[in-house]
Amino acid sequence: MHWLSRLPASRAGSAGRQLSSLGGRLLLFIGAAIVFTALLQGALAYRNALVQTDALFDYQMQQTAFALRAGLPVDAKGRPEGTPEEDENHELIVQVWTNEGLRIFESALGAALPQMAVLGFADVRARGTTYRVFSLQTRSQVIQVAQDMRVRRALAREAAWRSLLPIALLAPLLALAVWLVVRRSLAPVQRVRHELAARQPEDLAPVPEQGLPDEVRPLVAELNALLLRVGQAFEAQQQFVADAAHELRSPLAALQLQLQVLRKAPDAAAHAQACERLAAGIDRAKRLVEQLLDLARQETQGLPLQELPLVDLAQVVAQALADTAVAARQKDLDLGLGEELARMRPFGLRGDAQALRTLVRNLLDNAIKYVPAGGRVDLRWRSDAQGRALIVEDSGPGIDPAQRAQVLRRFMRGAGAGQVPGNGLGLAIVQAIATRHGARLVLDASPTLKGLRVQVIWPRVED
Repeated sequence: MHWLSRLPASRAGSAGRQLSSLGGRLLLFIGAAIVFTALLQGALAYRNALVQTDALFDYQMQQTAFALRAGLPVDAKGRPEGTPEEDENHELIVQVWTNEGLRIFESALGAALPQMAVLGFADVRARGTTYRVFSLQTRSQVIQVAQDMRVRRALAREAAWRSLLPIALLAPLLALAVWLVVRRSLAPVQRVRHELAARQPEDLAPVPEQGLPDEVRPLVAELNALLLRVGQAFEAQQQFVADAAHELRSPLAALQLQLQVLRKAPDAAAHAQACERLAAGIDRAKRLVEQLLDLARQETQGLPLQELPLVDLAQVVAQALADTAVAARQKDLDLGLGEELARMRPFGLRGDAQALRTLVRNLLDNAIKYVPAGGRVDLRWRSDAQGRALIVEDSGPGIDPAQRAQVLRRFMRGAGAGQVPGNGLGLAIVQAIATRHGARLVLDASPTLKGLRVQVIWPRVED
């Protein structure tokens, strides 16, 4: 079982948050690095101190032996008369022998060191311990300097531990300095966090980037860009709700009035006429709600364009023509498919098939509504150096050039709309769909049919 699962919920959550925070991770990893480095440096310093101390003691023994090379009188003795044995120093022993093997000096009587020793350094067992012995031969004497290894090692360890004292003192100070640096470096991030936490839901102002580290500034810049997009979407949504409430008020009031007329109908003929008008009003209200939902759906950004699937636009156009064929027959219109479009090979276009079908159907619906009975509506395709365009043109009254940009806005209709029923949402929906699919909408006069020509133009794709 994981150790976090054995902690209380509050402690486990706190530990999880600490490990997941950037500051906590930095402190954990840097602290671990400091501890590891301090231990490694301490081990190396301890070993080096032992080696250096051992070398220093050997050097002192050599120098002691060299100091006695001048020689001693033959009758030299070691301990003066009357010196107590307990005052003798058995930790460092000096003995001098003649070349004939006669011991002429000893610093401690009864040291019991061997009379013959290897010249140079050697380890010798004596008096229940081990001595480090250095032997030097001169022309007339052999000088021996011996040191008890127990004392030697104790002094070396003491010197080694003293060498660790600066590391033990500096490691906590280094950890404290790292903690202060990490905390100070992350202070701007904490400032941004507290500022965002204190905001109200409707406060979408950009976050100040002053004083932020270079590694954090791009993240805050992307956050500000997101806040800007959310603010624009929120503003558009508020405007949409306000417009929808305003536009729905009139059809609902008309339905209520028609319901009152239906209730007060004096005879069967008036009752039937009121029912017919009420049904027509319900159809108009239904159409308005459907268009409002379509517009809201298209203005809400979904997947990025590059993540949308490939769509066969020829099939989308065929479905839209089938959807509007009945309305065109009712007005005896010539709903034609241009030769270029009829002969075009199926091609791939990234997009939302249902949205593109709505785009084509709305263009055809608008043309069918405004073209007089017996008129003509053509759908064709153009591909050239400027791009690829889906074109819908008609023989209707067209739109005045000064009003073409205006009719692309929601609930706006041209001055020539007259008594043609509509809500002013058809071209706004087409504009939203075209923008979402990376296309642009162009309204101008049809050179052949003399009515309105609408072009949905996609940038040209290089093969």
